[in-house]
Amino acid sequence: MIIRSVSADGYKNLENINIDLDPKMNIVCGENAQGKTNLIEAVWLCSGCRSFRGTRDKDFIGFEKDSASVGIVFSNSERDQEINFSVKKSFIKDKLVTLNGVKLPLLSKLFGNFRCVVFTPEDLELTKGSPDNRRSFLDLSIAQIKPSYINALNKYNSILMHRNALLKSMSKVKGSNPAYLDVWNEQIAEAGAYISVLRYTFCIILNNYTNRLYNSITDGNENLKLNYQSTIYDDLEGERDFKNKLSKMYIKKLEEATEVDIRSGFTNYGIHRDDIGTFINGLPIREFGSQGQARSAALSMKLAHAEIIKKELGETPVMLLDDVLSELDSKRKKFILNNIEDMQVIITCCDSRSVTDMTNGKVFEMKNGRIV
Repeated sequence: MIIRSVSADGYKNLENINIDLDPKMNIVCGENAQGKTNLIEAVWLCSGCRSFRGTRDKDFIGFEKDSASVGIVFSNSERDQEINFSVKKSFIKDKLVTLNGVKLPLLSKLFGNFRCVVFTPEDLELTKGSPDNRRSFLDLSIAQIKPSYINALNKYNSILMHRNALLKSMSKVKGSNPAYLDVWNEQIAEAGAYISVLRYTFCIILNNYTNRLYNSITDGNENLKLNYQSTIYDDLEGERDFKNKLSKMYIKKLEEATEVDIRSGFTNYGIHRDDIGTFINGLPIREFGSQGQARSAALSMKLAHAEIIKKELGETPVMLLDDVLSELDSKRKKFILNNIEDMQVIITCCDSRSVTDMTNGKVFEMKNGRIV
């Protein structure tokens, strides 16, 4: 997958951006707060994903601007395609989103057409940070290969919201009947069991890729192991019957936790509380890993994500590296550059000289939201 061109105007501080990209290496350099990350974010939004910075719709449009527009022309193994979206300050919730000229109702409906992997300095804390981040990483990785997975997640979250609302009301009434929860238990169990199976299966694949990559960066001296840590199931190996056996096990766990859930007013067990365990030579990274080990593991996980997309879909995703190289030592910098040689890459940095091994490609300088 290759981006041919990018255009953007009015998106945050971006102005009159219209650039043709190199099919391999593209460096966007400039001082801090000039708009480099805004450009990466604009490209990322074309994948149909939410902003990796948590930007809200109303903040898409820059100060003293009335509208914002973003567009990319990209190609996959089959054809050239075009994505455009625009929004006006006066109608902030009414975006105009098109794929190859066909209007779509939501930006999220672009998901599954243009695939990219974004890597930010915050991702370097993937293994030591909050379980929320690892769950999000896992869910996005699965969804980019199996877009229908998003529907299962949305269904689960909707059911969870209703169950938690009921639990909250029950926590305020002494002697509430636990049977009120039965209908929600059945629904959330089937959705949760299905997601658990997909997550567990993907973690096995992810572990194989990450261990190889991590082993390479440590010259064979250390091994990285990932496993899916479920709050419902002790062991999912060989389990696939999510509609019957696994759903019943899920319901049983919820029923066992009924009193705790009612007291706390929310659901304490389920896929929304699960995690990915990360271990180096058998020891958990969160407790015993050094900063260098944690960063190497995070690098391996992100690169594995890209490799899995390539393997499963036959398309290399576009890699977006937002100021990551400046956070790495020379060894890890060289490692990441060596492992993205067959992909198109957009790298942001303060100084293009930080990519010392670059032999060809394009360098763009950004100042005050413009390519100068």
